[in-house]
Order: sequence, then structure tokens, then C-alpha cells
Amino acid sequence: MAAPNPLLDPNPDRFSIFPIKHQSVWNFYKKAQASVWTAEEIDLSMDKWDDLRPDEQHFLKHILAFFATSDGIVNENLASRFMREVQLPEARCFYGFQIAMENVHGETYSLLLDHYIKSSLEKQQLFNAIETMACIKLKAEWALKWIESGDVFAKRLVAFAAVEGIFFSGSFCALFWLKKRGLMPGLTFSNELISRDEGLHCDFACHLYTLLPHEARIHPAEIREIITDAVRIEKSFICDALPVSLIGMNQDLMGEYIEFVADRLLVCLGSEKVYNRHNPFDWMEQISLQGKTNFFEKRVSDYQKSGVMMSTHSNSDAGCSKFSLNEDF
Repeated sequence: MAAPNPLLDPNPDRFSIFPIKHQSVWNFYKKAQASVWTAEEIDLSMDKWDDLRPDEQHFLKHILAFFATSDGIVNENLASRFMREVQLPEARCFYGFQIAMENVHGETYSLLLDHYIKSSLEKQQLFNAIETMACIKLKAEWALKWIESGDVFAKRLVAFAAVEGIFFSGSFCALFWLKKRGLMPGLTFSNELISRDEGLHCDFACHLYTLLPHEARIHPAEIREIITDAVRIEKSFICDALPVSLIGMNQDLMGEYIEFVADRLLVCLGSEKVYNRHNPFDWMEQISLQGKTNFFEKRVSDYQKSGVMMSTHSNSDAGCSKFSLNEDF
């Protein structure tokens, strides 16, 4: 007889939220609820696009083009697969907010492209990058194949943790590098907000994985295969096809950084490290400590005061600790 699987077993109570039966999952939902922001709150008036070098503009155009479509892919998986499969009402609440915020991310990236790029033809090419740019198409096809995959839920859950934890990591880091240089404050602030959201989404995927009974999980070797394949594709994207040297970053160190992030994700999923890398970009840790008075931090504080996040600091975030793009371990 198969062990109970609270995530996937048919649940006649799935339409009723209360009583809360999985507090740790509910806490993730409340964190997502307290982190809401909108594209209109990003100020682009100080972004000096024309002051960037042509190489920097080329790099950013393609990064934004990838991001503008990637959130839609994540949402398609949530709407067509995970929301139907996962039976916990607490998890469905989180997914509802994730879908909403992925829409905000996609809108923000589209607005950024629309703001920076003046040529209508070039805009159209960038908005269609999933079809017209080989390096972006490769990443999109890798993610899309898991939506239609007949593999077990656990395997697809790991794959989409890789999409949000690995496929975004190099681009997020590159945009933080621009922040370090004092460039494009509107773009880099939106990157802070989006990277935090995606970190929470990746945390949630890892947490759900820990809630699966052991027989419903996949072998650690399969986890490593998925993660290392995602690393290979991300490194080919950010180190070769669209090299970070275009904005003055060291490509070898970027490769190490992606491997470092992958090791962190592997540990969160209960596997062993593959690369044994440390964070080569110590400035990422400094950046993560800044901006304590921005509207995001203030908003979270306001929600905490009103009790929205009252239970999110309990000891119920079992499993992996917070997934981070800059934590050393």
C-alpha cells in the first residue's frame, strides 16, 4: 500500500482554506502576500540608457528579452499542471499569488524594453526572442518540455525549481553588477524585487519537495542530472552566447557563480553538492544588505505590524532554509 501523499492525493477539502492543516505551506503564502508590488512603482526616470556602451545595451536587450517570456512559461506550467495536481489548498493559495507576481514580472520586463528601445521593429524582435534568438530558444524549450512531460510530479517540480533557481541566476547576478557600478537604478531596483520573488518561489518548490513521501521523490542522481543539465545551458547562455564580458564581468567567475548557486539548490533538494564552489562575487553579499528603506522593506514591515506575516517567523519553515543567490555555505 502506497504511503499517503498529502500533496497529490485527492482531497475533498481542497476548496476550503480553513482549518489550516499545513502551517509551513501557509506561511509561504503569507510571505508572498506581504511582498506584492506593481510595475507602476518602478521609477525609470533616472535610467540613462543612451549612456551605456553598445555592448552593454546589446547584453541588456537580450537579458530583458529572455525574462519577458520566461515568466509566461512558468505561469503556463502552474496553470496547466501544478495548480491541478497539487491538492493542498494552502499550496494553491501560494500558486495563485505566484501566478499574479509572475504576471507583474513579465509586465515589468516588457515595460523596460518598451521604455529603452525606440525602434518598433527591434521591439518586436525582442518580444519574439523565444522564436528568433537561438540562445533564448534553447532555454525556453528546456523549460517547455517539462510542462508536457509525462514524468512524475517530483521530477517536474525539481525541473521548475531549476528554471527559477538556475536559469535566472546568471542574469540576476549580471544586473546586480550594474547596481554595483551605479548604473540604471530603475532597472536594478526592479531586479532586486524580482530576484527576491523568484527566491521565494524557488524556496517554495524545495519545501514542497520535502513534503513528498520518500517513495514519491526521485533518486538524488536524477536530481543531479536535472540540475547539472540546467547549469550547462545557463553557462552556455551567460558565458558564451551572451557573455557577461560585454558588461565587464569575468566569465570564468560567472561560471563558478552559477555552479555555486546550483550546489545550494542541490542541498535544498536533499542531494549532495556537485561543484563544491564558493561564491566568487563577495559584493553580492554586500548588495543584499543594502536598500533597507526601500518601499519593499517598508511594505513588509507594514504588513508585519498589521499581523499579515505574524506566523511566518515560526519554526514551521521545515526543510531547506532560505534559498539565496549570494549565501555562502
